[in-house]
Amino acid sequence: MRILHTSDWHIGRTFHGNSTMDALAEVLGALVQQVRDNSVDVVIVAGDVFDSATPAGPAYTLLGDTLVALHDTGARVIVTSGNHDSAARLGFQARLLRDGIHVVTDPLSIGTPVTIDDSDGPVHFYGIPYLEPAIVRQHWDGVALKTQAQTMAHAMDLVRAGMATHDGRSVAIAHCFAAGVDATTGLEREVRQGGLDVVPLEVFDGPDYVALGHIHGRQQISERVRYAGAPLHYSFGEQHKERGSWLIDLDATGLAAAVWLALPVPRRLVTLTGPLDEILSAENVAEHADDWVCAVYTDALPQAEPMRRLKERFPHCAIVQHAPVLSGEPEEHSYAARLKSAVTDTERIEAFLEHVRAGQGPSERESELIREVLDERVVAEALV
Repeated sequence: MRILHTSDWHIGRTFHGNSTMDALAEVLGALVQQVRDNSVDVVIVAGDVFDSATPAGPAYTLLGDTLVALHDTGARVIVTSGNHDSAARLGFQARLLRDGIHVVTDPLSIGTPVTIDDSDGPVHFYGIPYLEPAIVRQHWDGVALKTQAQTMAHAMDLVRAGMATHDGRSVAIAHCFAAGVDATTGLEREVRQGGLDVVPLEVFDGPDYVALGHIHGRQQISERVRYAGAPLHYSFGEQHKERGSWLIDLDATGLAAAVWLALPVPRRLVTLTGPLDEILSAENVAEHADDWVCAVYTDALPQAEPMRRLKERFPHCAIVQHAPVLSGEPEEHSYAARLKSAVTDTERIEAFLEHVRAGQGPSERESELIREVLDERVVAEALV
């Protein structure tokens, strides 16, 4: 059996205020073509289909179009809900879908597999929707479910109980933060508190393959436990991470092969760092005019209208940050100490400017202006 493992579509998510709908439609179209070209039997979507619990109309349209296109390839499709999704809304949509598309959102169905046969017999797919401990503990009296780790461990116990009564190969699908993954800082919304909700690797013992979602970058936790990541870049923090999906082959005895299938990137992401004039150089413009740009300029002082200037050269500039290069020498005195030791108003102003401008004192012209203003004040006070 050939399986395509994907996750974290996040339909409806914006990228720094810009819609990603057209780009995601392009990428999901390429994913459908991968399914067709590789004669995939089953497509797994491991959670976070939508980016919001209340997606807008176009998000439903894109999901529906993609699921129909996948179904038309002849593949079966199994979708689980993630921490961004509304399980109720996905579950409602499941009732409207055609045969061969399975949407798993009910925690009470965890031990009941979706079974698909091939020439070697049955393969049992155990979908685990995202489980919020405070919400789902009502379903299992007497079971301690205070953390994500405890809840996922219980869910996998239910999976293994199902495996005990269903002979054949098995695949588990879950949406969580597994131990040992490399998350993108500030991107994946937390499903953990401190280190308590990181799910240990041994929790996933049993199935022939475990398809995980939640982390946006490709990750291989073990030979049979993997993250596919998101099909589209949603943050500059993941700009160097490939987009794609895992092509999984099961033979008669279990996992036979796992191959990475890369997806196209509609618009590259790049971070340009240096003085603003250098970022705006003709060389950079020639290379990155069509890219999403994060500009980090290192000039000692803030520059006038940096975003306007960048947009003129880089139409898709999404972020501008001022990060002056600091001197490696530690300050000899704190700002309070320098202010206390200042004798004249000029010294006090200079101390203030150095403090708020990372050690950069007044320029020659600024010093002239300071002297002029202070002289005017002296004259004014003398006339009172």
